[in-house]
Amino acid sequence: MNIIGLYVPGDSVLYRAPSGAKLLVLLVVVTTVIALGNLWVALGAACTAALAYPLGGLPPRYVWRVVRPVLPFLVLIAVFQGFAADWPTAARVCAQLTTAVLLAGLVTLTTRVSEMLALFERLARPLRFAGVRPDRVALVLALTIRSIPMVDAALRASREAYAARGLRGRPHLMVVPVIVGLIRSAEATGEAMAARGID
Repeated sequence: MNIIGLYVPGDSVLYRAPSGAKLLVLLVVVTTVIALGNLWVALGAACTAALAYPLGGLPPRYVWRVVRPVLPFLVLIAVFQGFAADWPTAARVCAQLTTAVLLAGLVTLTTRVSEMLALFERLARPLRFAGVRPDRVALVLALTIRSIPMVDAALRASREAYAARGLRGRPHLMVVPVIVGLIRSAEATGEAMAARGID
């Protein structure tokens, strides 16, 4: 189950906090952890971010669901940093990235998409003087968020069809069906927008 971009209903203090405040905390914490460049601070921040899930009213399993998609990248980064620099540096970088991923996931899971888009539209209002329309910024973000579960659905459908045909050892055969599925979804979205007069 891909939980990126999906809101999980709840009523804890974290859910009631303003979306702007949550994004600000995310920015400050991640920036501080990276700026300090300390292994123990990074490890402590990652553990604290993981503990924030149950404290914020989310089941602990969501910690794994958030980290799992980026785990292969963390392993590759750890190996590269371990050989290019040293293993404490590798651990620090991975802990910093894990902190950022966990906190970003926490914000996403506890904030409605509508609230996030309204926040970004407000933040984009000063750009009106440069000819940027804030409502278009919100629309682009909405389409971006919507595309994440679309990609996940296309991958899942292609994987199921691949397994149903008894194919093994040729995962590249799933690429074309995924691309075709995404193109069809994009065309359907474009037609729906055109029907509503959105150019």
